[in-house]
Amino acid sequence: MADKPTKGLADVVAASTALSDIDGKAGRLFYRGYDIHDLAGHATFEEVAHLLQRGTLPTRRQLADYGAELAEGRTLGALVESNVSEIAGRQAPMEALRTLVSLAGADDPDKDSNAADANRRKAARLTAQQPILVARYHAARTGADIPEPDPELSTAANFLLQITGRRPEPREVEIFDTCLVLHADHTMNASTFAARVCAATLSDMHSAIVAAIGTLKGPLHGGANEQVMRTLEALDPRGVAQAVRDKLAAGEKIMGFGHRVYKTEDPRATHLRRMSQELAEASGDDTYYRMSREMEEVVFADKHLYPNVDFYAATVYHYLGIPTDLFTPVFSVSRMSGWTAHVIEQHADNRLIRPDSEYIGERDQKWVPIDER
Repeated sequence: MADKPTKGLADVVAASTALSDIDGKAGRLFYRGYDIHDLAGHATFEEVAHLLQRGTLPTRRQLADYGAELAEGRTLGALVESNVSEIAGRQAPMEALRTLVSLAGADDPDKDSNAADANRRKAARLTAQQPILVARYHAARTGADIPEPDPELSTAANFLLQITGRRPEPREVEIFDTCLVLHADHTMNASTFAARVCAATLSDMHSAIVAAIGTLKGPLHGGANEQVMRTLEALDPRGVAQAVRDKLAAGEKIMGFGHRVYKTEDPRATHLRRMSQELAEASGDDTYYRMSREMEEVVFADKHLYPNVDFYAATVYHYLGIPTDLFTPVFSVSRMSGWTAHVIEQHADNRLIRPDSEYIGERDQKWVPIDER
């Protein structure tokens, strides 16, 4: 008799990859063999995107060339430009991004090719355009004027400039850049798996990324960082511990804690906690950071759960001036580097992903004509 299927494909190896790896027991994350603790705060997002998409940490010349490619790729196509305002008026952020990326596929000059060089160019364009799409969506729905991207600025600096309308401080850029590095890839999570399933049919990169965005939109994958901030905003700062205990006693889930893979602290949370504290102190109002620390202590004491990447990302984004309902879209800005790298990897050594299933329905049913039912 065949083994019973594993619900949710837990512990099932679905693909081979050279892109990222997790040691859940030790709480370690690697991009192409580099420990995230060595990359965070040292490598820029552009360096990490190059590492994921093109296989190596770039030389200065390669980084300059890649940066120029990203700068050129930030120009949106005609179809996106002509529809972004209407989409902003009709769709919530993740719905809008799903639509806009699909439209961007029609504008892409390499849309009809899955060749390796075409995929590399599309990966760079998608990585360049995703922060622009988020910023343009936000500007369209608020009626705000938006600064044009500055070719001399990094992805992180341009995004903060366009979202807040002001030139960001250098340390803010460094912190947000580190956030992008921390979120760039994370093995075979749900959205990455969706992208690879789509790519495995030899569909195009934009279609695979639309599949990933649609998957990230689901609240069991994306959205936890937004829900963390909503929870903090709803709590009385003077009664955090008791409120959290009451929620836990009632069987409510506290968003931002626990992880399917990590059995100890998520290594990304280590960096985000520290950056949240720094930004909170610089802002002159550390209320949300103090509340977060209190929540962390209570959840660990009661449930022995560690914070995951979403928990402190919420307050970091808040202190950087990013609107709460854009937290998940910001995740996609970073993860675009990893998603596209996975599509490149899937196309380079492809086999259709077609798992088996266990049938649990009725058998040997007898046909009954419609007039006799």
